[in-house]
Order: sequence, then structure tokens, then C-alpha cells
Amino acid sequence: MSPDGTASNGTLSIGELATQARTTVKTVRFYSDQGLLPETSRSGGGHRRYGPEAPARLRTIRALRSLGVPVPEIGRVLDRGDTLEAVVARRLDDLGTELAALRWREAALRALQDGAPEQLAERLELIGAVSVPPSTSALAHYWRRLLPVRLSARLRATVTDAAVPQPSADPTPDQVFAFARIHALATAATDHCLVSHRPAPVTHPDLLYGGLHEAYRLVDAALRTDRAPGPGEALDCYVAAHARASGSRDSPAFRRSLTVRLTAEDHPVMSRYWQLAGELTPGLTLGGADSWLREALTASTAAG
Repeated sequence: MSPDGTASNGTLSIGELATQARTTVKTVRFYSDQGLLPETSRSGGGHRRYGPEAPARLRTIRALRSLGVPVPEIGRVLDRGDTLEAVVARRLDDLGTELAALRWREAALRALQDGAPEQLAERLELIGAVSVPPSTSALAHYWRRLLPVRLSARLRATVTDAAVPQPSADPTPDQVFAFARIHALATAATDHCLVSHRPAPVTHPDLLYGGLHEAYRLVDAALRTDRAPGPGEALDCYVAAHARASGSRDSPAFRRSLTVRLTAEDHPVMSRYWQLAGELTPGLTLGGADSWLREALTASTAAG
């Protein structure tokens, strides 16, 4: 036996390896059984022997495990099938997801705690229906059902992205509850075919939604200068989009008829959706922009 604890052939017993790595025989055996610590040979009595590189390899394994890196990924790093940098990057992504889930669960528990005792069962059912971390797929599906079938894929994606509120990475209890309620609303409307508030069919949906998207962008610019709803470029763009889509032209008569039609198309489900979306969105929602434009249209027709 040499002074450093290795056998004369340069190998280490399982006990010697555990001592050098400052761990237990049980740990060495576990990683060996997982294929992370290959044996160099077996002694005459059938005991495992490890090469001189085993202590450094075992320290690497234990360091990566302390950071939560899964055993299969450690194996790929050790066998040079994957780089350490790639594994670290993936682990950071995974950790971000885990932390988001923990923050959501904490806020969800506080939302349950903050409610009155008689509301607990209802809140639990609402919040429990949302995945952790929360997914917006039910909301996106709702909008895909709601938008015109003939709308181009580009505008469908643009409208859906703008209409679906993203859950906060660090939500408050109120935001958790608001997201649970908007998730339940969208799921119920889709599952039970309650999309009776689908907009009336138009001949040219791309002309309508393309123009509305531009009008909403102009509303956002107007709000940045604290402009109140009224005549201007945003309203003209909004009315022009509706006029083009219906094969009409902008005129005082068209604006009056448009005001009546939009009022008749109001639906409580959509109003509730935008109310909840506003609680989840720090900036302007599409519903908020549309409300601003309707107020401007009403003011315009009243003044005319």
C-alpha cells in the first residue's frame, strides 16, 4: 500500500475513495451503481477498485448534485457528451421555473388566507384549476375561437398576443385570484360554446383588425400625453377600419350607426374579461383602448 492510500497498482478501494473524497461508502456505492463512478477493477475478493482520477470525479459529481443537477445530466458532463456551461444554463432556466412556481404558490395560499371563511371553498376551486406555474393556453384558445375564421394567421397571432394577459412572475394574492377568474371565464366560454359574443361577421376581417391594431397603437400614444377621449388620428383610424371592413366610408351618418352597433354588441362576458385583464396588465389593454375609442366616438357623434 502506498502512503496516499492507493494500492500498489494505483487503485483505490471503496473505503479509501470515500475517505479521500470526505464522504461515505454508501455515497460512493450509490454513484457507482448509477454509472457515474466506473470501477477500474475488482479485487480478488470481489471488492470494487477505482482509479486515481476517481476522487476528483467524485468531488465534481457531489458539487453538481449540490446544485440540483440531475444524475443523467451529470453523466453527460463527465462523459463529455455535454458541456458544463450548457448544463449550468439549463439548470438556471429550471430554477427560474421552480422559483416562479413557488412565488405563485405562496401568493395563491395568501389569496386563500385573505378571503372570508365562507369564500374559501370557492376560491380554492378557482385557484386549483390553474396549473403551476400558470399557463395562458386556455385564454389563447378562447381567443382563437372568438376571432373570425378568415382572419390571417399573422393578425390572429398579433391580436391573441395582445389580448392574453401574462401572469406576473411575482404575483400578489389579488393577481392570482384575478388570473384564476379570467382563466375560469375563458374556459367556461370555450368548453360550453358560450362564444355568443363573437363579433358580427365582416367581409374583410384583415382590414378591420389591421386598422384596429393601428388605432389602439395611436390610443397608447395619446394616453402618454394624457389626452382625453375625443376627435383625432386615433378615432379617425378606428372609424376608417370599421368603414373599410364593411365596404362603407367614414361619414357622420356612418359614425352614428357605428355607435349604435357597437353599443348593441356589448357583452357582459367580454366586459368582465377586460376588467380582469386590466387587473393583470400594467399598461393599456386592448379593451381599455377600445373603451377610449368608443368614448371618443360617442363624443364625436354628440358634438356633430
